[in-house]
Amino acid sequence: MDHMMKSLAAFGLNELWIIKIVGVSIATLLLHFIVAFVFRKLIKASKMTSSFWDDTFVVSASKPLPMVIWIVGISIVLKVIGNQTESEFFELTPIIRDAAIAIAFAWFFWRLITEASYRYLVQQQSRGETVDRTTIDALSKLGHLIVFVGTMLTLMQTLGFSVSGLLAAGGIGGIAIGFAAKDILANFFGGLTIYTDRPFIVGDWIRSPDKDIEGTVEKISWRYTQIRRFNKNPIYVPNSIFTTIVVENPSRMTNRRIKETIGIRYQDIHLMAGIVTEVKAMLQNHADIDTSKTLIVSFNAFNASSVDFFIYTFSHTTVWEAFHVVKQDVLLKIAAIIHQHGAEIAFPTQTLHISREDSPH
Repeated sequence: MDHMMKSLAAFGLNELWIIKIVGVSIATLLLHFIVAFVFRKLIKASKMTSSFWDDTFVVSASKPLPMVIWIVGISIVLKVIGNQTESEFFELTPIIRDAAIAIAFAWFFWRLITEASYRYLVQQQSRGETVDRTTIDALSKLGHLIVFVGTMLTLMQTLGFSVSGLLAAGGIGGIAIGFAAKDILANFFGGLTIYTDRPFIVGDWIRSPDKDIEGTVEKISWRYTQIRRFNKNPIYVPNSIFTTIVVENPSRMTNRRIKETIGIRYQDIHLMAGIVTEVKAMLQNHADIDTSKTLIVSFNAFNASSVDFFIYTFSHTTVWEAFHVVKQDVLLKIAAIIHQHGAEIAFPTQTLHISREDSPH
């Protein structure tokens, strides 16, 4: 003990300053345990409420606030040591303290945005309500960007940099940066367009006739959109592409179309009118066909090996698998109607006519 006292005395610290340092350290430690205990109780209590905002706030503050307590406690200890030793090193304590507190607050707001986005999604899904993940993701990313930029500006101001001068110089430097990072900016604004106009959202099936792009949207970031092809391979499309191409969104279709041409034999042409009439009646009474949409069954063409009629109608379902079940049922019923009328579905045939001339005597 005497040896430690002598060592501290060498730095200009006496017993009174040691007591102050120990006292502040103990007070900081106790306050940390008290705050941690209170947060554990608050987290349990917030789970009992129906709103997710109290959970979000408490969980978000549960780690940054103890960090602030330790920052303040350590800064007081360093100030006590600095006042006693008069070392220039300890003059940086207020600057470091303010910077650390700014980081702690940024951490709190970052966690607040993340927790709010996650808990809102969970709450909406638990209620069985439709969730627009794209909008929530966009707002979350925008919030994180604002926190990051605000924190960087605050740190620069705290460390003595002139933020106003930097912003003024940014007008000139921004031009050079813009040319150097035009692709990044193009992708950023492309992502912003997707978030605002929402031609598609996460989970949609999209395709483009202009590019070899088709699949399910899995992720929309500020730089690229991740799409999962139907062969399960992922593709990563820069967002700037979507500002210059046509994008189809089959996920938002209201119906699926059945468009088929069916041919019967030429010798069955006298049965065509009855077949067409019965097929149309079948479609009009089919439970899975949307009769409020266009419904056409009509004799269409004299073909090389058949006389053709076509059907043009829409199903109620837009689900791919269910649609094919409906289409199969419709085609089988058409085949049965043709058979009931004594006709047959045509297939490519050729008729050879041989001319017989009288043989010379």
